Amino acid sequence: MIKACSFFLLILVFSSSASGSHDKTDIENWLGSAAATLASTDSYTAIFHKQERISEKLTNEETIFLKFKKPFNVYMKWVKEPHKGRESLYVEGFNGNLVKIRECGLAGLVTVDIDPKSTLIMKGSRHPITDTGIEHLVKLMIENLEKGLKAQEIDIRDHGEERLYGRATRRIEITFHKNKSRNYYCHRALINLDLETKLPVRVNIYDWDDTLLESYVYESVKLDAGLTEADFDPRNSEYRF
Repeated sequence: MIKACSFFLLILVFSSSASGSHDKTDIENWLGSAAATLASTDSYTAIFHKQERISEKLTNEETIFLKFKKPFNVYMKWVKEPHKGRESLYVEGFNGNLVKIRECGLAGLVTVDIDPKSTLIMKGSRHPITDTGIEHLVKLMIENLEKGLKAQEIDIRDHGEERLYGRATRRIEITFHKNKSRNYYCHRALINLDLETKLPVRVNIYDWDDTLLESYVYESVKLDAGLTEADFDPRNSEYRF
């Protein structure tokens, strides 16, 4: 849950640092709408694009159909190469809090239950499935913005509107202290905010060498998707676990 004090601090950050046609009232309205959206949305679906730097190598972009339902139910299906056909399912509090994964390979279809933070999973990802979702992204953004504001070590620039997968978005650049020891999540982030839903729908994360570490995009977000327990049941006839 995003705290009211966090909203107030963010309003101060944007109103004092952002440039362009968006004034304090615009930012305040965005934050209020984003808060209401996150608080009232029970479930959503999206096409999730993911690209990460692992062992100093930038992976190929993965394209995943995502279902998310509160309190924390996640279903993902890879719809393009690489890993086309892979499925994963995680329901907090069930299946021993293990993630169920169905892989396609030379041996055919293989389904396993595995710890979301296992070495096997983390070899191919910077984050476990338990970090999935727009709410996690917003929480991380707020934590770092609060810290940067209090320490006066943050710069925010408004780069205006940008079309992203047919949607009108606002592009914001956030730069944190150049000293890595300050323990911010990153040195620089480029974030696209959807002008209709008011949610962050793309974030590109750069390290202190200004190298791209992570790129996450939520395309075709459908809020209040009406997802049910059947959408997170491995026995669902649409799944192949």
